[in-house]
Amino acid sequence: MEKGMIMFVPAGTSIKIESSSWTENELQYYKLDLMVAELKEENSNQLHIQDTTEQHRFLNGIQTQASLSLIELNYSPWSSCLESMEQMLRQQINSDWLEQWEVQLRFQEWFRALLRQSNPETEAPDERSRIKSSIRYIGDHYDQTITVDELAADIGLTRASYTRQFKKITGKLPLDYVNTVRLERSKQLLQLTDDRIHEIAQNVGFSSEYYFGRRFKQYAGISPGLYRRHHRQEVRVFAPYLEDFVLALGVKPVLQCSHHSWGRQHYLGLDDVPEFDVSQQDAQFNLGNVPDFIMLDKGYDRWNLDRFEQVAPTFYVEHLGEDWRSILKSTADVLGKVNRVQDVIGAYEDKAMEAKGRLEQYMRGQTVAFLRISASDITLYGDQQGYVGPVIYQDLGLTPHSRVQQWTRHERRILIGLEQLGQLNADHLLITFDTGNSAKPGDERELLERDEWKRLPAVKSGNVYEVDFMSWMNYGVISHGKKIEDILRFMA
Repeated sequence: MEKGMIMFVPAGTSIKIESSSWTENELQYYKLDLMVAELKEENSNQLHIQDTTEQHRFLNGIQTQASLSLIELNYSPWSSCLESMEQMLRQQINSDWLEQWEVQLRFQEWFRALLRQSNPETEAPDERSRIKSSIRYIGDHYDQTITVDELAADIGLTRASYTRQFKKITGKLPLDYVNTVRLERSKQLLQLTDDRIHEIAQNVGFSSEYYFGRRFKQYAGISPGLYRRHHRQEVRVFAPYLEDFVLALGVKPVLQCSHHSWGRQHYLGLDDVPEFDVSQQDAQFNLGNVPDFIMLDKGYDRWNLDRFEQVAPTFYVEHLGEDWRSILKSTADVLGKVNRVQDVIGAYEDKAMEAKGRLEQYMRGQTVAFLRISASDITLYGDQQGYVGPVIYQDLGLTPHSRVQQWTRHERRILIGLEQLGQLNADHLLITFDTGNSAKPGDERELLERDEWKRLPAVKSGNVYEVDFMSWMNYGVISHGKKIEDILRFMA
């Protein structure tokens, strides 16, 4: 016998265990005696099932006394097999009927897996299948101690090969994946139970409440206690330039951000919500508007908003703006609104699909470009990234002008001069005006009086459309919905 081998021995067969010179290590094995279930005639309502497990330690090898054809079976991962054996061994001596029932359930689960894996019609699993088997094992045993060496050994791979294949399939290192499973389960327990934090930490496989709390905050962005509180009560949130996501989930922010040059996001309809000017470095919260929770995106350092960490717990959005679905999901997670996410995303995708179908009838390959115009600059937005491209070119299927693709490759936006502007002979131009650099009102519109502008084909044909600066220069499902509505109004 070798490590990991299982022999199925018919009743009445004798085996002999004797010394051998090839090893001095103790051989540990489990002997499981099985009795076939039977219905007793005198009491047909009783089903008798019995198995007994014994653990033996002998020196060296095992030999059969007679020459018999024994059946060799396989079980993977091996650590799962050992865990089942150990638990049956511990529980069988308990006289409590519930514990005895647990032994039977565990035995049936183990025996079913053994027979399924040993089916001769089942092909030997390849590396990918074995990794997937290991992933399932993690999902079933995340609350137990798990090491990469054991996981790799259980499916017959080296640690390096296992780690490489595991990351290829999951995108994560094995222990990072284990912790992700544990932390996702802890989120469920925080929402659904009143268990104490240290109890939840232990239940999902963390030995230390402190370590669990630190890993949870790294993963979720907030502490376990705050996460639970947000899922049980409404929260007063301040989320500068993230109000779109908050409002889409049905949460009204306690304040809305504004900027002295650009104003506020009127498209959100938060007319009754007080403004907070992020461009004022010394701005403070009024006594009646102090938030319970603050959300900040990657632009927080521009406005020095991290100074408010001392006011309330602060969550930092790590995703890029183009990945607005992930931002929406993480926002929903920390605000306790996860149940709303799919409805919000689904409504947007339905809207985009319907609009795309209508636009196909009217546009028929006509080209489009988007310009942001200020007093000093002309900015051309790309077709792959940024506030505009993913919506109008990808979601709505509009055709970008060739210069858009050529000049903005791998860039969100680029500055262009009047010479380049003259080459932008797109069929349709979408424009918005940036008042941020204007010395006086109207400076940003001086371009419209230049001959270079007037000679553009879209200008001559009347296919230039001015859009709202704040709704177009923003990420978020409400913002993107407004973009779709504008496009339909202009081009369909």
